[in-house]
Amino acid sequence: MQLLSRITFPFIFLFFFSSTYAQTDKSLVQVTSKIESLEQLALAQLQNESKAIGLVLAAPQNTNGIFNLSINGEDQDVLFVNGFAEFELEVDHQGELVFITHQTSKGKAHKLYHYSKNDRTGYRLIRIPLWLSILPPLIAILLALVFKEVIISLFVGIWSGAFIAGGLKFGSFFFWFKSLFDTISKYIVNALNDSGHISVIVFSLLIGGMVAIISKNGGMTGVVQHLSKYAKTPKSTQFVTWLLGIAIFFDDYANTLIVGNTMRSVTDKFRISREKLAYIVDSTAAPVAAIAFITTWIGAELGYIDDGLGLLALDENLSAYGVFLKSLKYSFYPILTLSFILLLIKSGKDYGPMHKAEQRAFKTGQVSPAKTKNDDEPDMEDLSPVKGATIKWYNAAIPIFVVIATTIIGLLYTGISSIYAELIETKPNTLLGLSSVWGQMDELGYNGFFNKLGGLIGSSDSYVALLWASGLGVIMAIALTVSQRIMNLFDSMHWMTTGFKTMLPAIIILTLAWSLALTTSELHTADFISSSLQNAVNPYVLPMIVFVLAALIAFSTGSSWSTMAILYPIVIPTSYTISQANGLAPDITMELLFNCIATVLGASVLGDHCSPISDTTILSSLASDCNHIDHVRTQMPYALTVGLISLLCCGLSTFLGGGILISIVLMGISILAFYFLIKFIGSTVNEKS
Repeated sequence: MQLLSRITFPFIFLFFFSSTYAQTDKSLVQVTSKIESLEQLALAQLQNESKAIGLVLAAPQNTNGIFNLSINGEDQDVLFVNGFAEFELEVDHQGELVFITHQTSKGKAHKLYHYSKNDRTGYRLIRIPLWLSILPPLIAILLALVFKEVIISLFVGIWSGAFIAGGLKFGSFFFWFKSLFDTISKYIVNALNDSGHISVIVFSLLIGGMVAIISKNGGMTGVVQHLSKYAKTPKSTQFVTWLLGIAIFFDDYANTLIVGNTMRSVTDKFRISREKLAYIVDSTAAPVAAIAFITTWIGAELGYIDDGLGLLALDENLSAYGVFLKSLKYSFYPILTLSFILLLIKSGKDYGPMHKAEQRAFKTGQVSPAKTKNDDEPDMEDLSPVKGATIKWYNAAIPIFVVIATTIIGLLYTGISSIYAELIETKPNTLLGLSSVWGQMDELGYNGFFNKLGGLIGSSDSYVALLWASGLGVIMAIALTVSQRIMNLFDSMHWMTTGFKTMLPAIIILTLAWSLALTTSELHTADFISSSLQNAVNPYVLPMIVFVLAALIAFSTGSSWSTMAILYPIVIPTSYTISQANGLAPDITMELLFNCIATVLGASVLGDHCSPISDTTILSSLASDCNHIDHVRTQMPYALTVGLISLLCCGLSTFLGGGILISIVLMGISILAFYFLIKFIGSTVNEKS
């Protein structure tokens, strides 16, 4: 009965709220005399047999003049005469979602409309309140945190999104099943029908296969023994983990999988909980990848920043890379997160759920929470060395080095190829060789060594580089194993496929998380959140508003990249315009702009760290072999601690005049605050929490 109530509760919750608003929307569509504002759609009918829908918008009778509507991002002027306006809209299919925004005296009012079949009028429109768009991620996140089971939670979240996107038809049992089928046939399949997503899956599988081989051939045991020279205590072990997380700065996926898999055996030896390992892995991967000069993030970041700068009429010519570098002094959350981990390691103290996890691991030796709850729960495959394996650290170190080196080479090669294509477009009649690309990059606006290097990495195909690296890493692991006759080829392939199997749970979760992201994109969840919080008028408060906004969007969507894509085109021109409207000096205006750019990036990482549907958080749990919800539950208090201090720093920095000196002082004060916070509320594993 308890299990039944847990399963049915979310459906009852969704039914109660959604059915109420579905009935209201239906009456608004059918009873035109009750529509009193431009925010409510009155009538839609099919014209002829084409896909052009004739729309009639109803307003108060005295409404006359031209109003600007944005339909799926395209502006259109519509003439209202005596309270009515008519225009045509092209649709691709029945059931298509159309996002309509229009200007009113109160600013933008966002509404979402849905087409559905009606026997009498052909097509009619059902208005879906945009606030319903937050329900799918909210349901998934709450169920995951309450029931500590993420797969069914994500599936229910996707199902609720499919139900809302379909028009909230509670009157038809067929529609219930159709939305269930759409969850699989539409959202999950489309999530897999993405080359980037498939690349991540293949990369993860190959890394899992490589880890299994180098574990069975004794290489991983050799690495553990070698690292034990430096990792002699729990503190030094955690520091080595942190240092590796900083060293593999070029990609967060590679960072997470390599560091987590490499250090897991070492941290287990010193009774460090899997939750603590997952936290260190997760909280070094994205922060360092976000702020390093040359990473797989840089291309997306520069693209988003460049698009936002293109909306400004600036006299000075600012390059996206130059703006990114100038904004780094305001990257409070990534920098303070890395510092906070060091303070935790140095003090040997923890607080909150993490302290309980550390106590369990230290006192009982059970580093994984799953083992304490159910001894019958399946753990990862036994990857201890095969009988007779020679324990040589380089059998693991060489494949890992190959992955790192090949990734860097792949990034440079694909970047050069991309720049080469750009140069060919600008000089179609000139013969160029790949070797001459570096010298010709000045003509594309890349000046200086780091600017050119950043341009190459920014133009690279990181997915291709990661696939090359993981594939070559597996080949090297097999070659070392077979050549030394530790295992034959058949056994090596067997353990490679076993490594694939260990990655399957995370791949399922990743696929469902990507599917949920499709529903939030279709329902414009981020637009609702951003439009609800973006009306700040004080330019000095704007960075704090942006921080909260970015964190909420990243938490709800589970993606810092999509958060940057959504917010940069909004935040960059808004920051500049508000500063100019308030008469701020040009230098302060630019400092506010740099602050907002860095804040979007930093707060996106915070939202990722707190979200159970984030792909990097999921991969961190996988690489550390930690229960995913336990990882989120123990990491969240630490992330929110750093996030709160970072929020204050964002607001104070430009209020105090901005600049690198102010930022350094604020970071110093923040680190001092962390020190006293950990000292007074933290406890060692020998103390009670």
